[in-house]
Amino acid sequence: MTQVRTLAAYEIVRHLFPRPPPTEIDEIARATGKAIDSALAYWSHAQRQNLRLTATAVQKMALGTLNEELQDADVTPSPEARTKAEREIAGVLQAFRKSEVFGLARPRSRLVLIDRTVGVYAQPDFSDGVRRFYEMKTFRAVPPPPDVALQVSIFQLAFPEQRSFLACFDRHKDPVETCIEEVPPPTAEARTALLRQMREIGLLKGIEKVLEYIDTQVVGYTLEGTP
Repeated sequence: MTQVRTLAAYEIVRHLFPRPPPTEIDEIARATGKAIDSALAYWSHAQRQNLRLTATAVQKMALGTLNEELQDADVTPSPEARTKAEREIAGVLQAFRKSEVFGLARPRSRLVLIDRTVGVYAQPDFSDGVRRFYEMKTFRAVPPPPDVALQVSIFQLAFPEQRSFLACFDRHKDPVETCIEEVPPPTAEARTALLRQMREIGLLKGIEKVLEYIDTQVVGYTLEGTP
């Protein structure tokens, strides 16, 4: 049996770009983003299954998630902050429905396996299953800031046969602005440097698992000069 240390892509991103303790405003923003993400994933999946959900029903679902997330964070937003969050949710839902991403599925997670010692789980938000995957942001991430660029680069390692796109629905604009742009693949040098970083972090922070028991598609890479 092959022992590997595994972790998720977001753990790599958090390790290299740590965040300060969240403020109340941060928690409201996080809860709003979570509500949007979960609602859009469900709506797009339902659309793909020919289940015709109304925007009103999806918005109600999103507001339920928003309330749960705020309660878990022990945050009670002001009436103004809640109205703002609800407006942002409605705006993104409307923009998403008109975009090319609507109706796409979330792909199954893949394992980026480095030297058969470290595995990193990677799962972008949406994919057509053949040619393209999309990572969605509810702010304008073009050009991508360093943490977003890192995240997309890891997804590119996991889905090398697909072109990668950032789908941005900027909820801070009224009306919401949509921007979908392709992210070029990393150079060979940048890819090797990233794989080395991922391997180093995985050896430090990964959870040990048996490779043969991992039930997901594996995309393997070998680094020269590693033990």
